[in-house]
Amino acid sequence: MQTPQSIDAVQSMLADTGYVCGRALATVVFLSLKLGRPLFLEGEAGVGKTEIAKALAASLGRRLIRLQCYEGLDASSAVYEWNFPAQMIAIRTAEASGTADREMLQRELFGPDFLVERPLLQAMRPDANGAPVLLIDELDRTDEPFEAFLLEALSDFQVTIPEMGTITAPEPPIVILTSNRTREVHDALKRRCLYHWVDYPDFDRELEILHARAPEASAKLSREIVAFVQRLRTEDIFKKPGVAETIDWAKCLLALDVIDLSPELISDTLGAILKYQDDIQKLQGSEAKRLLDEAKASLEPA
Repeated sequence: MQTPQSIDAVQSMLADTGYVCGRALATVVFLSLKLGRPLFLEGEAGVGKTEIAKALAASLGRRLIRLQCYEGLDASSAVYEWNFPAQMIAIRTAEASGTADREMLQRELFGPDFLVERPLLQAMRPDANGAPVLLIDELDRTDEPFEAFLLEALSDFQVTIPEMGTITAPEPPIVILTSNRTREVHDALKRRCLYHWVDYPDFDRELEILHARAPEASAKLSREIVAFVQRLRTEDIFKKPGVAETIDWAKCLLALDVIDLSPELISDTLGAILKYQDDIQKLQGSEAKRLLDEAKASLEPA
């Protein structure tokens, strides 16, 4: 599929995959595709940053390649590694057969047959369906040396393997970087990207998202769920629930054949929307009833 030629087309394309976004986000996605610039998305966990990459790949018919970042991630782990066990078997086989030619064996051992490609190298390879979508997820979990390496890789869209030389992408991948902002990412990397802060949606947007992701839920139940979660986010809790938790909670309630929220039901299913015991304890008993009453009151016509 060709890349969309307007902002409205981006919104429509993403909506077809169940991803509902506002015009500001659709605009920066459109510009990223149009200009071939990486897109850097920051926001709280669960607001839909990773889902954007998945929706783009699905809607454009492109391969999704995901690099999940973690503390201690280095360039070699992100680009490639050699299949050491297979190399050892090849060496022993050559020695046993008496055909071990040192130079020829070395060329074979460090050739394509023994190369294990990791996400960054995979993203540089040509693809019949077009450039893949490269998702570099939770970049804030890595450290500065990896950021510096990534800066170079995203500038030239090429990586170097000492034994094989430099590999350049015939067509730059569509790059989406995400961060939960557990630490600041260096400005030099941000300047290479288009930037957007993905915030919690307002009531209408979240309701639209819930209808797209959990269409089986009744209009009444959906409104109650969204109103309660929206009210919950105003409370002094350690981790506010994201849109992902809203969807998960709705699916849990549907599995229980719920048609109307009650304080007891909320207390029983808080583990679907809150992930810390201290937060769950705060919402037990009368607090759950208070929030539910406030949520339902907000749904009444003024």
